Amino acid sequence: MSAPAAAAAAAATPVQVKLVLLAQAAVGKSSLVLRFVRNEFQENREPTIGAAFLTQKCKVDDKVVKFEIWDTAGQERFHSLAPMYYRNALAAIVVYDVTSAQSFDKAKSWVKELQLQGNANIVIALAGNKIDLVKSEGESVREVAEDEAKAYAQETGLLFFETSAKDGTGVETIFNDIAKKIPFEQILAKNNAPRQGVNLHEPQAPAPKGCC
Repeated sequence: MSAPAAAAAAAATPVQVKLVLLAQAAVGKSSLVLRFVRNEFQENREPTIGAAFLTQKCKVDDKVVKFEIWDTAGQERFHSLAPMYYRNALAAIVVYDVTSAQSFDKAKSWVKELQLQGNANIVIALAGNKIDLVKSEGESVREVAEDEAKAYAQETGLLFFETSAKDGTGVETIFNDIAKKIPFEQILAKNNAPRQGVNLHEPQAPAPKGCC
């Protein structure tokens, strides 16, 4: 195979990226995943039990990213399982509900945990979901100011977005912008190196599917 053909083949081969979603229950993180993967929205989804696993591809410049998405349960009783899912993750989305200050406080605790215990180079995005409620009902329903959340994201080195799983606002953007921050050259170099038991997208134990 010629060098140009080999380069084209390499570019067409998806780069697998493990991504984890973390949040308090009922902020809509599973709905964000469903919107991204299937472009669907469903009211009153069942809570996630353990974690749900989905995949989706997106293109960044000349590379294809295959996100391996672990959507973790938001209930507090499942918190101890979270390290199993964010271990070796190259990206994370921490979600809060813009109409719930409590969910924003919980998001901050997830960010702190990821920065202390997650991959040293993990790309973290902060997503303020349910912005559709503000659009339809006015600013009076908002409990987390956009400027406050944006300032926090800047201080802690996070990507920041306000999103709506219901109408699709910001959903494609958040995944595409995460993909742009992934260190592709580092991943490809490790993938091409002699195998030493390192797996950047280490498979986890099967988990029941569900959504919240």
